Amino acid sequence: MRYTKLGRTGLQVSRVCLGTMNFGWLTTESESHAILARHIIASCEASLRRLRTDWIDLFQLHHVERGTPWEEIWQALEILTRQGKIRYAGSSNFAGWHLACAQAAADRRNYLGLVSEQAKYNLLTRHVELEVLPAAIELGIGVLPYSPLHFGALSGALRKQRENTGVRTARDAAVRVEPHVAALERYEKLCAGLGLEPTAVALAWLLSRPGVTAPVVGPRVPGQLDQALLALETTLSAETLSALDDIFPPIGNGGPGPEAWAW
Repeated sequence: MRYTKLGRTGLQVSRVCLGTMNFGWLTTESESHAILARHIIASCEASLRRLRTDWIDLFQLHHVERGTPWEEIWQALEILTRQGKIRYAGSSNFAGWHLACAQAAADRRNYLGLVSEQAKYNLLTRHVELEVLPAAIELGIGVLPYSPLHFGALSGALRKQRENTGVRTARDAAVRVEPHVAALERYEKLCAGLGLEPTAVALAWLLSRPGVTAPVVGPRVPGQLDQALLALETTLSAETLSALDDIFPPIGNGGPGPEAWAW
């Protein structure tokens, strides 16, 4: 396994992260709104008990809570840090300006601030390149892309449909694959020409992107994890990267926004 530093921290993480969304249950809507400082602390302590561990390396805030000031959020996270219950704080699904606001509030309190942003990012979903990635790079925040295979569409979905393997339901195929059939046909042809699995190519592309620390994969079976790990041994040439941009164009003319539209 290969390792790297997370953002501007000394925390070593593997270049591929194991996601657990395929396991267990999500919280209820009412539970998700419990965001006051005391709830953050209580939530962390409950996680420690469930995980049977003394501390959490990376404690992430899932989605922005616009009703709670950052000063209150940082107060809770500072308490948890001083108590040794968390080492670092991160975010998920934040916009670039959310990251900037969070860091400005942390700076006022002399606190390290956010060190990671878990964002939806893959060849079919590139909007984070406009503002989230540039902000994260500027602030020293490591990006952890989730849904790196776009719900399996980038894992060779068309081939699996033809072979009648790996497609969970017809609805999955209709929602996640059919809108992108033309691009996916070109993509799978490119991967076949390279002699590489589509999963490895999609993840290797993410690993080549500036600011990306490690994609978060959610395998359902061990074989899917094995394919994901192949990305660590895959280096894409400049020609291949250019071909992928041609198949899955960046938003605007590429680069950060608003320059992507302005010039």
